[in-house]
Amino acid sequence: MEAWLQNFFTYLPDGALYYLLIGLIAFCESLVAIGLLLPGSTLCVFAGFLALHGKGDILALVGVAATGAFGGDLLSYLLGARFAGPMLKSRLLANRLGLVRKSEIFFAAHGGKSVFFGRFFGPVRGFIPFVAGGAGMRPALFTGYSMVSAILWGLAYPGVGYLAGISWQNVQLWTGRFSLLILAALSLTVVWIWLRNRK
Repeated sequence: MEAWLQNFFTYLPDGALYYLLIGLIAFCESLVAIGLLLPGSTLCVFAGFLALHGKGDILALVGVAATGAFGGDLLSYLLGARFAGPMLKSRLLANRLGLVRKSEIFFAAHGGKSVFFGRFFGPVRGFIPFVAGGAGMRPALFTGYSMVSAILWGLAYPGVGYLAGISWQNVQLWTGRFSLLILAALSLTVVWIWLRNRK
């Protein structure tokens, strides 16, 4: 193990507190507006990289990252369902109305699929569940899309860090490739919907 990693490990908590920290990072990144301030995806990739080098168990990291992401989605959805009007007028969202509008357009065009794909695009990650709640999306439908996307996100980001974790440069390369793969899947879905609607 490289010396810098050994030194870094001394600054991190151990055991349950460490997993709670990773879950909290994933949770906060999924919250409307607050998620923009936290590089949760990068930190979860880094946690996977650290797991390869002996800090934590990768399966536990996947579990807490997915659970945290799902919990953040649910809270954002509930905030949108109950407080969308007042929150849109608050200082918290005043400077981010552009992202809210983009999220609304994306949600209007793709419905439940936007909840799934929005998970993998940082700027709108916390806004899509908020918009879904404000738009009155059925809770069961939202929960289904959100749960699947949170599980895949929890697998993907720590997993990329773990599988490509021989070097941090490898991790950065594979994270970029994974984002391109998600973008390609979204593009194919949009084209398929467009072609279906033309019939």
